[in-house]
Amino acid sequence: NNDLVEIVGITPPEFFGIAVGDRFDLALPFCQPKDGLRRDIFEVSVMGRLKPGSTIERASAAMAVLSPGIFAATVPPGRDPRTDRMYKHFRLAAYPASTGVSGARETYDKSLWLLLAITGLVLLIACANLANLMLARASAHGREIAVRLALGASRGRLLRQLLAESGLLAGMGCGLGIALSQTLCRVLLWSVLPEGQTVELRIVTDWRVLLYASAAAVLSCVIFGALPALRASSASPATAMKAGGRGMTAGRERFSLQRLMVVTQISVSLVLLVAALLFVRSFRNLMTFDPGMRESGIVTGFLGFWQSNLPPQRWLEFKRELLDEVRATPGVLNAATTTNAPLLGSSWEHGVRMGVVEGNSKFTWVSPGYFDTMGIPVVRGRGFNENDTETSTRVAVVNQTFVRRFLGSADPIGHTLRTIQEPNYPSTVYEIVGVIPDTQYNDLRGKTPPMTFAPASQLPAPGPWTGLMIHSNAPPAAMSATIKRRLSARHPDVIVELGDFQKDIRDGLQRERMMATVSGFFGVLAALLAMVGLYGVISFLVARRRNEIGIRLALGAERGQVVAMVMREAARLLAIGVVTGAALSLLAGRGAGSLLFGLKPYDPLTLVAAALLLALIAAVASFLPARRASKLDPMVALRDE
Repeated sequence: NNDLVEIVGITPPEFFGIAVGDRFDLALPFCQPKDGLRRDIFEVSVMGRLKPGSTIERASAAMAVLSPGIFAATVPPGRDPRTDRMYKHFRLAAYPASTGVSGARETYDKSLWLLLAITGLVLLIACANLANLMLARASAHGREIAVRLALGASRGRLLRQLLAESGLLAGMGCGLGIALSQTLCRVLLWSVLPEGQTVELRIVTDWRVLLYASAAAVLSCVIFGALPALRASSASPATAMKAGGRGMTAGRERFSLQRLMVVTQISVSLVLLVAALLFVRSFRNLMTFDPGMRESGIVTGFLGFWQSNLPPQRWLEFKRELLDEVRATPGVLNAATTTNAPLLGSSWEHGVRMGVVEGNSKFTWVSPGYFDTMGIPVVRGRGFNENDTETSTRVAVVNQTFVRRFLGSADPIGHTLRTIQEPNYPSTVYEIVGVIPDTQYNDLRGKTPPMTFAPASQLPAPGPWTGLMIHSNAPPAAMSATIKRRLSARHPDVIVELGDFQKDIRDGLQRERMMATVSGFFGVLAALLAMVGLYGVISFLVARRRNEIGIRLALGAERGQVVAMVMREAARLLAIGVVTGAALSLLAGRGAGSLLFGLKPYDPLTLVAAALLLALIAAVASFLPARRASKLDPMVALRDE
């Protein structure tokens, strides 16, 4: 701001401040900014250290005792008695700050816990695959184990051998996962963050994360490797030799545990597919949602001219001059000033009274042409014009939600509303001259609030700045560069910040983009794992029933009948898994309801689509071994028999 500032200190390069995810380049003391701090806005986080021996609970109790006196002595001036009473009832408290201050925790907390649960389910599917693999290996090596037992090998030694095999698999997988973790974490952040935006998070291989990953791998090895090993080593040598001999067909009861694993995979995969489809559809709903105003072709702007040293009496006129210059830029179709750019997270609210009805309304002060610029029609009455000046009657345009909230079915045109006083915003009477349709206000989510628009010329507390909404027929990036170049050449002391309105809205959907991307990836991964698991089990069952299938073919069975026999087996597993997975999806969906937009957690279309997709995957996975079985040469099978 054209001020000379002496550098008195330098922080270490790894220090990014107390706001997690942000970083600062310059730190200034509170006493230096010209604007200073406002007494009527909570904009400061106070940090402190506990005395030795003290606790957070004691500090909070002490603050609770001091709070009534503190708030009674610091009541902001210029507010109504109701707000003063509410202010005096506030209480201070102490909270642990060892992990810094972060608004992102509240935003992403539920989403990240849900993703952790999804990761655990994918791990469960992978473990079921591992268990099926070990069961198949143990069954295939049944005769070998029987011979070892018959020759005097102890069961403990056989158990150690089988556990070593599964331990080797788990160890290799764990090592590969740890090696890829850094790269994949950075890819994850890169995929969900808006273009050009970075987040200051130290992604290091923390020992706690390593311990968790290692424990998961070891437990997977012990639990899902020990069961097949115990089953194989506990078999009687005579029984195993007889079962492995020729002339025996594999009994289906031997594979009940493997079938259970496949059913588990299918049911969990359905849960993950439903979650993935819900989050992808929710994100799509947000991307295609009509907020009731024009999004494309809009450039947002912020103009600050406090360095121009203009007297306050010239601010309004200078804003008009800047607006006229923007409108005169080639490619600009319309432009208007505003105190609040919609859908980008900011808002301003006033208390409003109409007769005996009292409530709150969002407030925005705009220049004539704002509604045309944003493509918002005035459905009743009129918009603002050049006759609405700082000295004329205070007028307002409200939305339909405002009319329903404060007037019911009455005609709003001509009615007056009174704002409740706030610092720098005295109680003011506005006459309603127009009504617009309901639009979204500060973001795409949530219900439309009561909204009031007033002329920018009648803003009670103007400042040396203004917001801009610009409609053009040129690409936003090119339009921004042209406007910035034009204004900077004529007014080098004016700060000009411009952005792509539609892109900024999309960038505000980081959480939804993350959930759609990551859950979609895990959903596809789960489906592939289920496909591999089902394919493996069906192939193993076909291999064990090779002689039986050969005899059936030799006795006249059609090849289509063999395919149908194998497919029926897969269909039974699929049906049980889908029914179980559907029930689990309905139970799990309750926790994700607040993260969805335009969808219910029990959306039937999503459930049916996920089931059909899984059925298609299962059909492909089981048809391949079924077709291979149908082409078996009966003479080869009979010769083996």
